[in-house]
Amino acid sequence: MQITHKSRLHYRIQYIVFIALLTACTLFAGWLSNKHNVRSDWTAGKRHSLSQETIQLLQQLSSPVKLRSYQTTDPALNQAINEILQRYKNNKDDFEFAIINPEIFIEQAKADGIQQYGQTVIEYQGKLEKISNLNEESLSNALLRLQRNQKPNLLFVSNHGERDILDSSSAGYSLLTNQLSGKGFNSLQINLLKDTLPLASTEKNVLILGSAQHPFIPSEQQKILDYLDAGGNLLWLQDPRKDMPMQKIQSALNIVFINGTIVDNNPEVSRMLQLDHAAIIPVLEYKLHPITQKMQNFTLFTVATGIKGADADADTSNPWILSDLLISSNNSWSETENIASDFSFTPGSDTPGPLSIGIAQQRQIKNQDSLIAQRVVVIGDTDFVTNGNLGKGANLDFIIKTITWLAEDDQFISITPKTAPDLTLSLSATYTSIIGIFFLIGLPVILFSSGAYIWFNRRKQ
Repeated sequence: MQITHKSRLHYRIQYIVFIALLTACTLFAGWLSNKHNVRSDWTAGKRHSLSQETIQLLQQLSSPVKLRSYQTTDPALNQAINEILQRYKNNKDDFEFAIINPEIFIEQAKADGIQQYGQTVIEYQGKLEKISNLNEESLSNALLRLQRNQKPNLLFVSNHGERDILDSSSAGYSLLTNQLSGKGFNSLQINLLKDTLPLASTEKNVLILGSAQHPFIPSEQQKILDYLDAGGNLLWLQDPRKDMPMQKIQSALNIVFINGTIVDNNPEVSRMLQLDHAAIIPVLEYKLHPITQKMQNFTLFTVATGIKGADADADTSNPWILSDLLISSNNSWSETENIASDFSFTPGSDTPGPLSIGIAQQRQIKNQDSLIAQRVVVIGDTDFVTNGNLGKGANLDFIIKTITWLAEDDQFISITPKTAPDLTLSLSATYTSIIGIFFLIGLPVILFSSGAYIWFNRRKQ
């Protein structure tokens, strides 16, 4: 092709137009980046984005939020904190935050009661919350507590050998009460011999019955019946027993505990979850209910009893609407013999599965010339929320959602910590041995053979 003056001019014009268009596109992209913020989180578990529960919580906050985080002047730390807080700012326009050095702004730090680096103060509708760890779980839970007009009271019945909410041993409930306190609940022990139950109150109360080792006297049972008749909400945790207690309470709730202990003869599931006894029951699927609709992981129950509604023919005017929450597998049954020794299903005496481990009930009741919705949850196990078992599977998530529902705080979402499924790799002993042999023996042999082959070919040439 012959290059002429005209062709040179044509190429020069094309070059100038290209530079002008490239510059215009670059300036337009810069303008868009200032006006709009678009991020994409491709990490497993969306670890660098707010959870959908937190976003819903921010949408429920009707007033501005002001946050002051007291940190050192470490640029890397402040950048990481700014990134976390900016996620909240992106989802709530009136979310204001500032990262403050308490050594410079001394008066402000004193006014907020700051005692050490890393503390953060959140202000909402004139109320303050102070947290020590700045992450999504702690910050969102603090916002949840600030949004509550009042803290629900959880009344744990005591003095009958129930598990102690202050006990820090593996069999106690201290971890549970600490978690509940972080969610904005007041956990109180109540002695029915000397304390009265709130029958009509503007406060939100949930009565919690544990598996009593000593029987309730008639006056104590009557207090519970009066509480239920007044529309009080109840959580009942009950272990298997041959002589199930409080028949009057069972009749009032129109439920029956199934005789025996639930066992699950599924070796494949036991091997997958590393369960060492058939009486440890994993619940892998959940029935549809507000408590369980967002549950994804399994829950684990140890030595549980089955629950069912009383015979419908016995009372045709039953006002309770029963919903199953937790169902054992088709391979399970309720074993009436000693589970410490060899056992097998015995037709006639054992009850075949699937069986309900947990149920939720609702009814409408008239109280002081108004209709109220009463809520009750009954679970056939007390071990799953002990200090030793609370962290297994989704046990903590399930009990928090259950108590939140009983406290009628449906609009408040429990924020759970995000997990990263790609941080650990679990291998069996066989695969571990194969990989070890490959790297210790196989790979050196392959490299040595390749080198010898190349050297031999070069010698031949």
